Amino acid sequence: MDTTQNVPDRVSSARATAKPFQDRISEILELSAAQTLSDSLREDLRAATVALELATVDIYSAFESQMQHHFKRGPFSRKLKNLLIDAGKTDLADRVHHYYLAANVLKHGKGASHRELLGAPTPLYDVKAAQDDAVDDDHPATGLIDVTGAGFFAGLTDTILEAYQFLEKK
Repeated sequence: MDTTQNVPDRVSSARATAKPFQDRISEILELSAAQTLSDSLREDLRAATVALELATVDIYSAFESQMQHHFKRGPFSRKLKNLLIDAGKTDLADRVHHYYLAANVLKHGKGASHRELLGAPTPLYDVKAAQDDAVDDDHPATGLIDVTGAGFFAGLTDTILEAYQFLEKK
């Protein structure tokens, strides 16, 4: 993404990039309800899922990077969550935190964020204890967070925009 883009422009670009993958995932999942998927369709589903996972990590990382200046030092997401709670925006704080955890799991795989999500599930998306699919050496976290849900990426990007607007107004 262009480094001169502001957060809303980055979100718009991310949504446009993610849409074909979301459409392909929906199409394949609809087919899977009616028939057994061929190896080719399973591979298409996996590729589209990995692309959506990467888009998730990219947009959340870009958001953190571009908005870090609002805080002197330290972990951006924790500081943002605390600021939102202090402002009485607990729902937004919760969503920011859970999408941060999802992006972190997708970026790093199993670890503290994954354990936290397993211990305190969120209604925003499904978390899996282990990969159901074969492990992909290039993308070891594939399958730990279900990004294929219809509202996952929209929820993520809506949350980012809402947090952006909050930070820009403060």
